[in-house]
Amino acid sequence: MTRLAYLAACGSLIALIFLGVAWELRLAPLAPGGSALVFKVLPLLLPLFGVLHGRRYTYKWASLLILLYFAEGVVRATTEPPPAQWLALAEIALAVAFFAAAVAYVRRTR
Repeated sequence: MTRLAYLAACGSLIALIFLGVAWELRLAPLAPGGSALVFKVLPLLLPLFGVLHGRRYTYKWASLLILLYFAEGVVRATTEPPPAQWLALAEIALAVAFFAAAVAYVRRTR
């Protein structure tokens, strides 16, 4: 179970980083040719090393950080037109997956 939580957290965090970059540069940017909103993924790079190395403390604070991406996804899912709306729903799903996996990992490694 611990290994599954670890893999789910790593996979969802990496997928969220790639989704954010692809979303703002290619799939549905706010401005034609790409958007400066791509820099929103930079905070996700901070916990990446700790998550990949299974550092429990990083899982704790990253689970709080990911709630910002959940909130952004909810706002953009309710205000954007369909191409961006679907990406926002994917962001919500990845944020929830990371949060659940991080909580499970922290609980299992006590």
